[in-house]
Amino acid sequence: MPDPRPEPAPALPPLGEVIRRHRLSARKGLGQNFILDLNLTARIARAAGPLRGRTVIEVGPGPGGLTRALLAAGAERLIAIERDRRCLAALAEVAAAYPGLLEVIEGDALKVDAGRLGEAPRKIVANLPFNVAAPLLLAWLREAHAFEGLTLMFQREVADRLAARPASKAYGRLTVIAQWRCEVAPLFNVPARAFVPPPKVTATVVSLVPRPAPLAPAGGRAPSFAAMERVSAADFGQRRTKLRAALRSRGVNDEALHAAAEISPTARAEEIDVLGFAALAAAFEARSRAGDGP
Repeated sequence: MPDPRPEPAPALPPLGEVIRRHRLSARKGLGQNFILDLNLTARIARAAGPLRGRTVIEVGPGPGGLTRALLAAGAERLIAIERDRRCLAALAEVAAAYPGLLEVIEGDALKVDAGRLGEAPRKIVANLPFNVAAPLLLAWLREAHAFEGLTLMFQREVADRLAARPASKAYGRLTVIAQWRCEVAPLFNVPARAFVPPPKVTATVVSLVPRPAPLAPAGGRAPSFAAMERVSAADFGQRRTKLRAALRSRGVNDEALHAAAEISPTARAEEIDVLGFAALAAAFEARSRAGDGP
């Protein structure tokens, strides 16, 4: 069925003109790098899958390049969170071209509970500011059940960490938490020349689809997010230290924990897969509930 909404192109000027008119020079302190290529923004919007019937959340829309693409792709309710007040006028022009479909929230996305915005199902689609991408992702992973999917652009180094396998250099705490809660798939790279100004790194668009339930050890229950955070932080906080010593340094000091998780205390963090961490965190949490201490 054709989209009954009018084509916005005649009402919206080129992004370059919008940036010049509103004097929107990208600010390094805000992690800003604008994308002017509308073919690229359309590709990102397509990568997010169907948008109709969803609440779509965008973080850091800037002058609205990806915002336009998401609306053109069928987003019926788009909520954009923008910290930079200079961009609000440009976003208002996009809102005027799509009456009633775009809501702009002025504020810091780290202080916004995205899981409560709009109605479910929700999708987050964003060219994330590189300087806050990891903290934002961790916040969303804590409430991953609130989202149908996340299609996010990171600098390639972070994307590599998200998709890393055990025993690789990129494998770390962010890997474990992300893959424990989501199916993670890097989609495509975006060269530095696609941005204004061009950053010193390549970017990668990544799909994260929340699992119906967090990964759990065989025959057991999934640990809480807090337990996974504590155990993975202890292990990767001292990456080259054996597991027993790393946990002991964080107040987790019991060889029975390793036995319960069927993990050797002589193993190092980068050698343990995500299910292994889930087993370790579940064992840690079970002992805490039993009152045996950490």
